[in-house]
Amino acid sequence: MRADERHIRGDRRIRRIVIVGGGSAGWMAAAALADATQGGCAISLVESDEIGTVGVGEATIPPIQRFNQSLGIAEADFVKATQGSFKLGIEFVNWGALGARYFHPFGRYGVDFDPIPLHQHWLKARAEGAKEVIDDYSMAWGAAKAGRFSPPARDPRMIQSTLDYAYHFDAGLYAQFLRRYAEARGVLRVEGKIVDVGVDGESGFVTHVLTERGETVEGDFFVDCSGFRGLLIEQTLKAGYEDWRHLLPCDRAVAVPCGRAGEFTPYTRSTAREAGWQWRIPLQHRTGNGYVFCSEFLSEDEAASVLLANLDAPALAEPRPLRFVTGRRKEFWKKNVVAVGLASGFMEPLESTSIHLIQTAITRLIALFPDRDCDTLGVAEYNRLTGIEFERIRDFLVLHYKATVRDDTPLWRYCREMEIPESLAYKIAQFRKGGRIVAETTELFQNPSWLAVYIGQGVMPETYEPLLDIRPPGDAGKRLASLRRVIGEAAAAMPSHAAYIAQTCAAPRL
Repeated sequence: MRADERHIRGDRRIRRIVIVGGGSAGWMAAAALADATQGGCAISLVESDEIGTVGVGEATIPPIQRFNQSLGIAEADFVKATQGSFKLGIEFVNWGALGARYFHPFGRYGVDFDPIPLHQHWLKARAEGAKEVIDDYSMAWGAAKAGRFSPPARDPRMIQSTLDYAYHFDAGLYAQFLRRYAEARGVLRVEGKIVDVGVDGESGFVTHVLTERGETVEGDFFVDCSGFRGLLIEQTLKAGYEDWRHLLPCDRAVAVPCGRAGEFTPYTRSTAREAGWQWRIPLQHRTGNGYVFCSEFLSEDEAASVLLANLDAPALAEPRPLRFVTGRRKEFWKKNVVAVGLASGFMEPLESTSIHLIQTAITRLIALFPDRDCDTLGVAEYNRLTGIEFERIRDFLVLHYKATVRDDTPLWRYCREMEIPESLAYKIAQFRKGGRIVAETTELFQNPSWLAVYIGQGVMPETYEPLLDIRPPGDAGKRLASLRRVIGEAAAAMPSHAAYIAQTCAAPRL
């Protein structure tokens, strides 16, 4: 249907979807939309081999399992194709204080043996002189610290049912894997750099994109996966951007792969450094590394030197610089364009949320899938929900920077003193007073995640649940000891991370 027919009533179904940009965002969108529309409309993806993708997001969080499952992708096939490994959580080094370590596990801490949360019993035991750390009650950490991995048990009575997991993988290989999936379901890839965008003068809707080869790709609806530049959502439709660098001051990164050496850990490691932090992500064929830092306190050359000096093995390439502004679009969906991935905003990769935000954007789009008119109420709801998601993830990330006693460098002194959102200040105050964890049921990071960072970074409650002092003395101490023992025994019975991969999903040698 031509643009001048847009307001004629009749068949308003979307018949042509155009995805601008490839990479993880573009091909995740293509695969999911192809699956959802079941051949009901034409889907084209326009990308250029000349334009590189960021491609450093190699760590994920557990909901990625559901995305792959929804597409009917077998886990073993996916892990093999992406040189993947398994992730039980993130180890944080030097965050709360120099020399300190803690683990953010996927899954629960132990099992609740009465209505009062387990961590309250642990707080009381600590007040009475117990020395055990909260990590000791995490099945995910029990396995991770031993270098072992096995999927969670299905029987809820088993301690192995309390862990969860995600993946490490090569983002470029994941995009290729999804491209094959999408093209097998009719998605058409168009090679070419976009040089012009057509906009209807009356409605303001995007009508087509023009490639440098002179090819016009028309569409009824457009998904902008063009990365930081936001070719459609920002350069064309001027959606606006909300800058969060005053809360998350890191605005640069250098990334480099190295050979696989050292521990083949079933977890990501994040090590705080003088002007930011370094990631370590073990894959089957290499280890991914990067240094996220604040350019006000460190140059790119200095960051690259620090990164290269702290690798497990020789670098396999030159360090690649990346520049970004942490924040979000003021409108994620505008007119007939929805931004997905880096085009929608950027949350630094501290808690591996980049690919998750792609996933939820696509899921939300499918749930609110429009006709050609893109009704304003549906657009408003999409923008409302996406904005809330970004802000809640932002607050969780800010907690990592704010909750520190470090004052050894300018960055950490700034973070200790910076003003934080009232929503986060309220949560911290509630936990510091009595160990109360305040999290909405719709938040991505639930109680165990907040507990891990609070305790791990030294936000200790003044007291524990008062009800525990009213009750007669119980057997909580014995139950806590039993949990520690059972976790240790269960971890010891698991195969090593390397052995599990070798048995189930070893990738072919490159």
